[in-house]
Amino acid sequence: MTIQSLMAPAAASIPAAGQASGSGAALPVRMQVNPTEDVAALFQAHAPAGTALTVTCLPRQGVGPTIRTAIELAYLGFEVVPHLAARSIESRGQLAGVVRNCHDAGITEVFAVGGDAWEPAGPYDSSLPLLEDLAELSGGTIRAGVAGYPEGHPGHSELHMLDALLEKQHLASSVVTQLCFSASRIQWYAEMLRREGVRLPVWAGVAGTVPRAQLIRAALKIGVGPSLKLLNRRGPLGRRLLKGGLYSPQAILAELEGGGVVEGVHLYTFNNLAGTGS
Repeated sequence: MTIQSLMAPAAASIPAAGQASGSGAALPVRMQVNPTEDVAALFQAHAPAGTALTVTCLPRQGVGPTIRTAIELAYLGFEVVPHLAARSIESRGQLAGVVRNCHDAGITEVFAVGGDAWEPAGPYDSSLPLLEDLAELSGGTIRAGVAGYPEGHPGHSELHMLDALLEKQHLASSVVTQLCFSASRIQWYAEMLRREGVRLPVWAGVAGTVPRAQLIRAALKIGVGPSLKLLNRRGPLGRRLLKGGLYSPQAILAELEGGGVVEGVHLYTFNNLAGTGS
C-alpha cells in the first residue's frame, strides 16, 4: 500500500455541516504527524506536495514544537492542520501569537482538544474557552476541528462528552474521532451524533500501516482496548494485528467508504511512513 493509494485529491476541504461523502466514494485522508526533529524531511521524502497533514501537540513539549513543525511543513507545500491542546497553552497572548503564525503560513484550520496535561499551563482547562478565544482572535478565519470518542472518554461519561460537543459545535468545523479499529463502531458513533443534533462532519480516526508492537502500545495507552478485543474476534485481520507483522487499514477504509456516514479519514501514522509505502 502506498501513500498515494490512501490519499484523495489534494484538496481536502470540508463541505457544508452535516454532509458526508457519498456511499462508496473515496474518502479524503489526513495523515497525523508527531513533531520530531526530522519529521519534515521524512514527510517531504515520502508524501507528495499537497498532502493533508495534522501535527500533534505532545504534553511534554507544549504547543511550540507543534506550530514550528506545522509552519515548516506548510512552507514545503503541505496542507497543514496543527493540534492545539488547551491545557498546554500558557496564555491568551500565546494563543494570539499562534493565530498570527498560522495566518502568516497560510494555515486556516486547527484541531482543538483539551490535551493530556494533568494541570493547565494557563487559562484554558478545556477546548471550549480555547475555541471561543480562537474565534475572537482570528476573526473567524481559522476553522477548528474537535475530538470525538466512539469508545468513550476515560475521564468523562458519554453523556458529558455529547453535551460538550453540542455546546461547542457552533465554534467547530468537524469532529475527529479517537483511534478506533472498528468501522461499525465509528459509523454507529457518527449516526448517533446526527440523531442527537451534532451536525458537524465526522472524520474517522484510523491507524495507518504500523508495526504490531508499536500500534498495540499506542492503542492501549490512549484507551482503545475494546476495539482491539473486537479485532481479536474477527478472524485473520485481528490475528495478523495481534500476532505479528504490519497492521494494514485497507479493510476498515473499505468498510468506511461503503458506509457513507463519515466525511474523511484521520490516519494515525506514528511517523511510520516506510511501512505505509510497503
